[in-house]
Amino acid sequence: MRTVLKFGGSSVADVPKMKEIARKIKARQEQGESIVVVVSAMGKTTSQLLELAQTAAKNPSKREVDMMISTGEQVSIALLAMILNEMGVEAVSFTGFQAGILTGGMHTKTKILDIDITAVEKQLNEGRVVVVAGFQGYNEEGEITTLGRGGSDTTAVALAAKLGCRCEIYTDVPGIYGVDPRLYPKAHQLQEITWEEMKEMAFLGAKVMEPRSVDIAQHYGVEIYVGSAHEDCAGTYIRKAGINVEQRSITGLSVADNILMVTLRNLPEDTAPIASLFTRLAKEEINVDMIAQIPMESGGVGLSFTAQAQDQGMLEEVLKEEMSTLPGVTVELEKNIFKLSVVGSGMRTQSGVAAKVFQLLSENDIRFKQVTTSEISISYTLDQAHKEKAVRIIAEAFEL
Repeated sequence: MRTVLKFGGSSVADVPKMKEIARKIKARQEQGESIVVVVSAMGKTTSQLLELAQTAAKNPSKREVDMMISTGEQVSIALLAMILNEMGVEAVSFTGFQAGILTGGMHTKTKILDIDITAVEKQLNEGRVVVVAGFQGYNEEGEITTLGRGGSDTTAVALAAKLGCRCEIYTDVPGIYGVDPRLYPKAHQLQEITWEEMKEMAFLGAKVMEPRSVDIAQHYGVEIYVGSAHEDCAGTYIRKAGINVEQRSITGLSVADNILMVTLRNLPEDTAPIASLFTRLAKEEINVDMIAQIPMESGGVGLSFTAQAQDQGMLEEVLKEEMSTLPGVTVELEKNIFKLSVVGSGMRTQSGVAAKVFQLLSENDIRFKQVTTSEISISYTLDQAHKEKAVRIIAEAFEL
């Protein structure tokens, strides 16, 4: 039986932790499993490398950033392979290039296009554990690329999809919770969650899984198990909907920090400028969310949308260029906000969730700036000052 195991940065933060993981891998192999291990960079290595890049250049080349930060995973795979071999387990380390992970898109934000698993399968067939660098690949020009934050999850699930096996994600938490326990200590751990719900929660801010990885899992039918790397306790399964999907209206609550809200006023009613703006934002790969448009008393329209704070520099540049030909348009950027989202497949068949959340916010004098909905989620932008209170009252009300 083949299995892909993924270990995050905190799980491989030092050599003693790597040795602990290696012992578990050895035990699994001795039980007859054929194992691919995907690892992240050690601890906070990627963040430290990015900080180092900023000391070298104000706007460092993204190609060179990829070249630099990809080294973090290479250290991890080499060390873990050394440890496994020392324990008597034949192991070989592969970079993203050696593992055949072809990517496309902009440097630092590329997406997996395909994986040639020939080299990985050859090593598995010869009885070796294959230790693959997460987060990285190569493009059609042969250059090293990275997949963005959380990209190691995507690497692991994509490999599992290609190999036709399940994927196990090991991290520093026991599993997936209805609410982040760091925000709400009484949060309940989930035994299982559907791909659809997990994808929605991840896109809306839950940090346990990278959204694209869950999207791949759903598309290819890969079952994911999320558990603790160092504790022997039950984790959470991410898979297709089971028979209990309608028992709860709300499965979880996601919180996204580092959100910017852009408000444009006095735009002309002509849609061409708005189309031009969003086309340019898409070209720069700036993800836009929660778009709202309203008519203004003075004529014209107002438009607001949210984006990630990490894109602020490029966002401001695009806004300056696109709005320069529209006299009278004002641009406002708000930083001290967050996005709170309730998610659950049960909302398809159970009414009253929105009414209950609006009532809770009203009773606690918490004003929202925007609200958007999908088939299985409702999202609100709120002032950062209300974060702790808003999470608590909603988590308690829905018993999350």
